[in-house]
Amino acid sequence: MTPVIEIQDLKTYFKTPQGLAKAVDGVSFSIPKGGTFALVGESGCGKSMTALSIIQLVPEPAGFIAGGRVLLNGRDIVPLSDQEKREIRGNKISMIFQEPMTSLNPVFTVGDQTIETIALHQGKTKKEAREAAIEMFRRVRLPDPESLIDEYPHRLSGGMRQRVMIAIALACKPDLLIADEPTTALDVTIQAQIIDLIGELKKETSTAVLLITHNMALVYQHAEEIGVMYAGKIVELSPTKALFRNPMHPYTIKLLRSIPGQEKRGLKLDTIPGTVPPATSYPEGCHFAGRCPREMEGCATILPPLAEREPGHFAACHLHDKEFMSKPWSKPLRQEPDILPPLSVPHDKKEPLLEVKRLKTYYPIRKGLLKRVAGHVKAVDGIDLSVRKGSTLALVGESGCGKTTAGKSIIQLIRPTEGEILFNGKDLTRLNEKELKPYRARIQIIFQDPYSSLNPRLTVKDTIEEGLKALKPDMGRSERHAKIAATLERVGLGADMMHRYPHQFSGGQRQRIGIARALAVDPEFIVCDEAVSALDVSVQAQILNLLKSIQRDFGLSFLFITHDLGVVEYIADEVAVMYGGRIVERGLTEEIFSNPKDDYTKKLLEAVPKIDASLLAGWRLPEHKPS
Repeated sequence: MTPVIEIQDLKTYFKTPQGLAKAVDGVSFSIPKGGTFALVGESGCGKSMTALSIIQLVPEPAGFIAGGRVLLNGRDIVPLSDQEKREIRGNKISMIFQEPMTSLNPVFTVGDQTIETIALHQGKTKKEAREAAIEMFRRVRLPDPESLIDEYPHRLSGGMRQRVMIAIALACKPDLLIADEPTTALDVTIQAQIIDLIGELKKETSTAVLLITHNMALVYQHAEEIGVMYAGKIVELSPTKALFRNPMHPYTIKLLRSIPGQEKRGLKLDTIPGTVPPATSYPEGCHFAGRCPREMEGCATILPPLAEREPGHFAACHLHDKEFMSKPWSKPLRQEPDILPPLSVPHDKKEPLLEVKRLKTYYPIRKGLLKRVAGHVKAVDGIDLSVRKGSTLALVGESGCGKTTAGKSIIQLIRPTEGEILFNGKDLTRLNEKELKPYRARIQIIFQDPYSSLNPRLTVKDTIEEGLKALKPDMGRSERHAKIAATLERVGLGADMMHRYPHQFSGGQRQRIGIARALAVDPEFIVCDEAVSALDVSVQAQILNLLKSIQRDFGLSFLFITHDLGVVEYIADEVAVMYGGRIVERGLTEEIFSNPKDDYTKKLLEAVPKIDASLLAGWRLPEHKPS
C-alpha cells in the first residue's frame, strides 16, 4: 500500500554567515494512511524544520531544500510551482503549530480564520463556510460554537485556542496532519482531550499524523512508529513498542532515562552533557560524538549508517556494527557507568518555614461608565498551606485554578485580599514595602519563561547584580562580582559567561540564569512557577538535578507550581491539589499518587500518559564489545 507521505533522503540547508547550516541532513521515513509517526529529540535537532520542509514552508531566501523527495500519495511535491504548493498546503497537508496564540491572527476572529480556510480550499460560499466552521468547532468540542465563532483569539483559553487550530487544520480533511508540540504548555487534562480528539478525527478520516513532541509517554501511548532525531539526522527508527522495549542508540537511552518519575525518587536523573552542536559544524562522523557515553576513537570521523539491527528496528550506532568493532578505531574514549547515583534530601518532620492561612486574592469586576465594582473574580479563595524547611511542596491543578496567583500572593508580588502568610512566624501581609524589603532576599521566584523574564538589554552579570544592589546594598563591587561568578559556577554556567546577553544562551541555560538570579541573594524559600514545563526532557533533568542539589546543599524550601505530575512524583515531598481557587486535597506525595481521595485529583492522575512501569528500569547503555 502506498504511504500517505514518504520522505526520501530529505536535506534542508540554510545559508548563514558561519557557513552552510544542515538543519535536516538526509532524513527518510514514511507514514501509512491512518498511522501516527512520532518524531522526538532535543530542541535544535531539526524536528520542526523537517515538518516545515514537508509542508513546503522553508523560510526563504536563506533556506532551501538541497535534496531528497517528499512524496504525497506517490507524487513528489518539492518541484511543484508555488501555486500548486498553496493548493496542497492547508488542504492535503495541514499543520498544528506549537503556540496557537502566535499562529492565530489577533486582528481577525477565530471564525474568520477558519471560514477563510474552508472557502479557499473547498470552494464554498461564505455562508456555507461559516456553517461548516461552526460544525467543525462543535466536533472539536468548543463550547457554544455559534457565539464563539465571533470571538478574537485573546478571549480564549490556551486549550480553546489549540482546539481552534485543530479545527482549522482538519476542516478540509487533510491526508496528512502535522502536530508540532500540540500539547507542550497545556494541562494534563486538556492535553489528554486534544490527543484523544486528534485520534478520533484520525479514525474518522484516515488522516496520517506526524506527531512532533518531547513527551515520551505521549509517544508511547499514541504513536505506532517513532523516529529519534539528533542534529539533523534520524539515529533510531522503530515501531514504538519495540523501541521502548529495547532502545539501541545511546542518545535514545539517555533521553528515556532522563524522564522523571516516582521510581527515580532519591536518585539523580540521567542527563546528556553539553548541547546539540550548531548545524554549521556537525562532526564528519556520528553527530552524537562528543556527548556519547560510549564514544570510540572512530566515532567523530566515520559516519554510522542507519542500519536494520532487528526486524523493522534501525539504529545508526557503531556499537552494533561488528565490522567497525573489529577495527583499531573501536577503542573506547569513555565508558560512563550505568548506575544512577543517589541524590536525596531526607524528608523529616522539620518545623514549617512558611504557613499560609485562609489566603484570599480577589480581583474586582468593574462595569459601567463609572467603573463601579459589580463583583469579584475569586482567584484564590481561602487556602491553607505549609512548607517545611528544606522540603518541597508541589501545587498542582489546571490552568486558571489560581496556582500562579497563589504563588505571587505568598511572596507579595500581588497583595492578597485576606489571610495570613507567616514566614518564620512573621505575617508578611501586615508589612509595608519598607518592612518587606529584608524579606525580598529571603523569598525568591523562578518564572516559567526565562526569556521573557530576563531583560534582553542586560548582560547576565547586570541581571544578577541588579538584585544584589537592591537587596544587599552593603556588598561592595568586588564582592558582588565574586558572588556572581561563584553563583554561575554553582548552576553549571562558567563565570566567563557573565558578559553575555540572554539571546546568546539556550533555553536550559537561560533557566539556569533565572535560578542563579534567585540564588545569588541567599534565599531560604523559592517559588518555582512552571520552571521546567517548556524544556526538553534532557534539559529538564539537568534543571531538576540542579534544584535538588541546591536544596541539599543550602537547605532551601520550594513551592513547586506545575502541571507535570511526573515531575511532581520525582521532586515533591508533599502535594496540594488546587481547583477553582481552593485546595481540594493535600498530603504526602506517595499518598496522593497511590490513594487519591478527591474526584478531581483522580481525574488529573487518570489523564497523565504513562509508560509501562516494567520498562522503566530496563534501559541500559549498550556494552562495548570489540569483535
